[in-house]
Amino acid sequence: MAILVTGGAGFIGSNFVINWLSNSDELVINLDKLTYAGNLQNLESLIANNKYIFIQGDICDSNLVVKILDKYKPRFIINFAAESHVDRSIDGPNEFIQTNIVGTFQLLESARNYWNKLNNIEKIDFRFLHISTDEVYGSLELNEEPFTELNRYQPNSPYSASKASADHLVRSYFHTYGLPILTTNCSNNYGPYQFPEKLIPLTINNAINGRSLPIYGDGSQIRDWLHVYDHCSAINKVIKIGKIGEVYNIGGNNEKTNLEVVQYICNILDRILPRDDGQLYRSQITFVEDRAGHDFRYAINSSKLKNQLNWAPDETFETGIIKTVEWYLDNSEWLENILNKES
Repeated sequence: MAILVTGGAGFIGSNFVINWLSNSDELVINLDKLTYAGNLQNLESLIANNKYIFIQGDICDSNLVVKILDKYKPRFIINFAAESHVDRSIDGPNEFIQTNIVGTFQLLESARNYWNKLNNIEKIDFRFLHISTDEVYGSLELNEEPFTELNRYQPNSPYSASKASADHLVRSYFHTYGLPILTTNCSNNYGPYQFPEKLIPLTINNAINGRSLPIYGDGSQIRDWLHVYDHCSAINKVIKIGKIGEVYNIGGNNEKTNLEVVQYICNILDRILPRDDGQLYRSQITFVEDRAGHDFRYAINSSKLKNQLNWAPDETFETGIIKTVEWYLDNSEWLENILNKES
């Protein structure tokens, strides 16, 4: 048996591949384009693992995807492949349209044609899991209830609009063609191997290198934070026992303002790696011009996942962020290499 993971060299995808292979001897094929956020260093621990195969390629390349499907005959396709940074989508939306919309369409078409050729037992076992985001639901006010799977889509950035479009395509392939799909919409992830343009690794890296800690606007924007290990455990539940055609929201139940997150990291660093000059890390905080169309609040209601699939996150923000800070401090070479690659 085998599974195909797309985008498995990225932050969440690489954590999922490592997690899967630590609990299964099933063959994992990792198809990744290796854009700026894809990093094979994330998967160095699997180099000698004969149950892991890496293939560099694009989900838009239907010929390649078809060859992979025909050769390895996976029972699951798990689609992590995506452009995912809001700021980059504002500066240049084209790549987001191509990868997130066109790429998802091409992957769905390849999966549909592959699935149609399977025998009845193989068809029943097959799943296509699409990994999406809470940002498709738009923005919440402070007193509004967290997003459920029934919230209407109101994307506010080219990134979230491209993911919303992909979600609709995935849904249509279930209702029109019967392709056994599942979709998950997760809140903000954090943890090991996250590309250092994102808030938490950026803050850690800038803090220990004496740089400013930039915060958009006044830092009052609120996000629900989900440790990537908890996200992986939820995906495992959904792909194995989720109901075909359903959407599952995955949240960490940890709403924090951006300013609170940065201050929390500063407090941890003050304890475990004090500055040589005796000053507090929070003195490095600077407030910068807010980005265009910045959503105020995201919050996820994961009760469907909890009630139907018996899933709940293991990490609180307090336990998860300490482990995350320590990971980045212990893996400074990984961080340096990825920053050198970007420059």
